[in-house]
Amino acid sequence: MAYTQAYTAYRETGVRTASQGKLILMLYEEAIRRLDAALALYTDSDKIETVSIEKFHANLVKTQEIITELMVSLDMEKGGEIAQNLMALYGFFNRELVDISINHDRKKLSSVRTMMNDLHGSWAVAVSETPAAEPAAHPSVDING
Repeated sequence: MAYTQAYTAYRETGVRTASQGKLILMLYEEAIRRLDAALALYTDSDKIETVSIEKFHANLVKTQEIITELMVSLDMEKGGEIAQNLMALYGFFNRELVDISINHDRKKLSSVRTMMNDLHGSWAVAVSETPAAEPAAHPSVDING
């Protein structure tokens, strides 16, 4: 129990002291982790067993919440066309996740996961090439679940 509390405090400190770019990376990492958890629930015949449906759905819902947080974090004025394209892509991801939640389509889920991973890689490069800024004050970011 103490270990769990210590780890939670460690993660919360990381979130509170992270730059905006690092927060974005953390959101992507948690979304990818949730997508991986959902993918792990498929059986060999690409089905979700009845006992796993609640976990499957919870992982997809959390991923949608993270994607919504990514949407809210976009600066449409400064981001221009890139921000508009990301907004459209995030909307696409959320629509796909709704469909996946209903139809349990493993290929679609894998595709969303691959695209999220690609975006994470692009953000990682952008963050590494951008000078460090002051930690962001963004109280609505909560990836703890």
